[in-house]
Amino acid sequence: MNPYISVELQRRVRVYFANLCAYCKTAEALTATTFEIEHINPRALGGETVFENLCLACPFCNRHKATRQTAIDPLTQEEFPLFHPHQENWAEHFTWSEQSDEILGLTEIGRATIAALKMNREALVKVRRLWIQLDEHPPAF
Repeated sequence: MNPYISVELQRRVRVYFANLCAYCKTAEALTATTFEIEHINPRALGGETVFENLCLACPFCNRHKATRQTAIDPLTQEEFPLFHPHQENWAEHFTWSEQSDEILGLTEIGRATIAALKMNREALVKVRRLWIQLDEHPPAF
């Protein structure tokens, strides 16, 4: 956890995002990692440490996002802002594939975010298939 974020603020973020990654919706309880409190608008670019600018992110999404705020939509080849977990509804930009092992982009923002954060990386798709067999995926939110 980031030491400059109060314990209470971290708790609020975890509760708000139900211990799921705000981007790929992986459940922290199904992983062997501790999820991170992420600045949606990065501190390096002037983002503040306030509830509305913080989300819970798995280490993989957080590393791929880094300080990005935009990405290229692979369909249109145009640049779009990344999904903002506080300002936008996940289900408006993303859905699960028929098998629920991949995230599909419904909008330019969704597709750009999936590509930039590598939300369907091979290892994650494989582990989602195992979680499906265990009836632990997809998450209800």
